[in-house]
Amino acid sequence: MDILLTNDDGILAPGLRALSAALAPTHAVTLVAPDRERTAVSHAITLHQPLRAERVVENGGPPAFAVNGTPADCVKLALLDLLGRTPDLVISGLNRGANVGVNILYSGTVAAAREAALRGIPAIAASIALGAPYPPERAAAFIARLVSLLARRPLPPRTLLNVNFPAVPWEEIAGVRPSRQGLALFAEYVEKRFDPRQQPYYWQGADTQSFEDDPEVDGAALRRRFIVVTPISCDATDYRMLSELSSWDLGRAADV
Repeated sequence: MDILLTNDDGILAPGLRALSAALAPTHAVTLVAPDRERTAVSHAITLHQPLRAERVVENGGPPAFAVNGTPADCVKLALLDLLGRTPDLVISGLNRGANVGVNILYSGTVAAAREAALRGIPAIAASIALGAPYPPERAAAFIARLVSLLARRPLPPRTLLNVNFPAVPWEEIAGVRPSRQGLALFAEYVEKRFDPRQQPYYWQGADTQSFEDDPEVDGAALRRRFIVVTPISCDATDYRMLSELSSWDLGRAADV
């Protein structure tokens, strides 16, 4: 397969390099990733400054480019110019830190995969929970096996797989569990401080993410030591509500 690799941790991140090493022997791999960490930028794109892609030269390694933009920028630039072709698959990761629950909405890792899925290209986002005691090569080997499955069982249009690995010894992983996205929020706060001119500024913070106590929810399954696989659709329409709206008396624009 022709595979584009990207991430939000930067072109030199160990997780990205582990994926490259696992896939390059049997696939055509190209790396296009941010030139530095771009965590939690979600699906932001760069519009008000030029993008630059610098070739990263490595002896014997696959083609690699460092981009001064966001993860979504990297995928756009790769597909519109750098690759010169449409890849069979885009993989974003391996991210340092889980991306489950509402984190999926903030994640640059997931956004890069979503950008590919929006364009009709199968995509995987992959993350390892903080504190995992195994090297990223173990998770990369699992992703390589998942790639071989996708070659025989294609994803639905505009759908990506969000894969998360738990923070336990590899031998203690309980299995692999298909799960749905959780929606429980962080316990968030802002810390208010004052600069030397007594003008206020703020640091955002959050306690540990909480999850619904449901083994079918991604974060709860991850906490139960499972590798979690969640299918994510690019279509965010609430179809039940769409049907209900037809019964509302919405009136006409002229009535306002």
